[in-house]
Amino acid sequence: MSKFLKKSLVLLLVSLLTLSLFAGCSSTEGEAEQGQEEGGPVVVESLRISFSPYADADEIMTATEPLEQLLQARLLEKGFDVKEISMTVGTNYTAVGEALSAGSADLGFISGGNYVLFSEDCDVLLTALRNAINKDSLNPADWNDGTIEENTADTSTYYRCIVLAGPSEKGRALQAKVAAGEALTWEDLDGAAWSVLSPTSASGYIYPALWLQENYGKGISDLTDVIQSDSHTTSVARLASQQVDVMVSYGHIRIKNSLIWESELGGTAPMVEQTGIIGVTDGIYNDMIAYSKNSETMADPAFRQAVGEAFIELAETEEGQAVFSVFSQIGYTFGKDSDYDGERAAQQLLRSLEG
Repeated sequence: MSKFLKKSLVLLLVSLLTLSLFAGCSSTEGEAEQGQEEGGPVVVESLRISFSPYADADEIMTATEPLEQLLQARLLEKGFDVKEISMTVGTNYTAVGEALSAGSADLGFISGGNYVLFSEDCDVLLTALRNAINKDSLNPADWNDGTIEENTADTSTYYRCIVLAGPSEKGRALQAKVAAGEALTWEDLDGAAWSVLSPTSASGYIYPALWLQENYGKGISDLTDVIQSDSHTTSVARLASQQVDVMVSYGHIRIKNSLIWESELGGTAPMVEQTGIIGVTDGIYNDMIAYSKNSETMADPAFRQAVGEAFIELAETEEGQAVFSVFSQIGYTFGKDSDYDGERAAQQLLRSLEG
């Protein structure tokens, strides 16, 4: 064989080997790209969130508008591509529990009282954290020092309910009696017009009812003049306009409404001057974010974990704090059903007392 032919064969073999190597590299790269696609984010078509009416629906929807994009971005970082997040405000507290029970809502911002009522069909994802406030006494006189309550830097897993009297003639009479150190009688309270929330609201019904039972042997159902409001804000407006004499709510209700008491709600003087606390209940375990057991979206434990982590992380950002402040919530921690055993006991006692 000539030297020329040998050289040609060698060059041919080298060329074939080179082509084979390139083909191998190309094949490997293609497989890698395919594997990357297969390992992409899990697509979740929709996530439906329902909020209890802690405030007016318009106020809540305005405050939570940025939540959709914020939550989508966090969940994408955790491997879940949620295509749509829809948010609604329940017409009342019970409506949100019913939506979770039916599976027409995936997540619900609800009270402990509402959760206990519907816990067969939903479960705790997160428990909310709140700012502790600077007044925590069971004695109403300690709250009526001429100052509006203030948030502190401390966090708390519970809050208290207050019975708040307003600027009507009857409301002022109740405040004056408490200020004088006199005990209120059942006749005093029954002679007032009350604003309460639905029976599943912890601070708007359950704990005030227990307070009446413990102190007077009576319940809300025994009061002569009671109106059920759709939100705490509606109760405050009714108190300011003297449609009612007394309302029940969470202990930080004046913090949220003192700035708009005169400008929007109908008060004629500063809220601290026109209202007074006439009763304080035991502590109430904080509200929660619950998930529906009847939701296909929430059936995946990995997705539930990612959603919980996303809310916890968002609450640590300025954007998240601006959203969740409408609920007076400053953070979240993973919760469990047994955290609300005290709420179950309270409801059972209430049912036995009110018959």
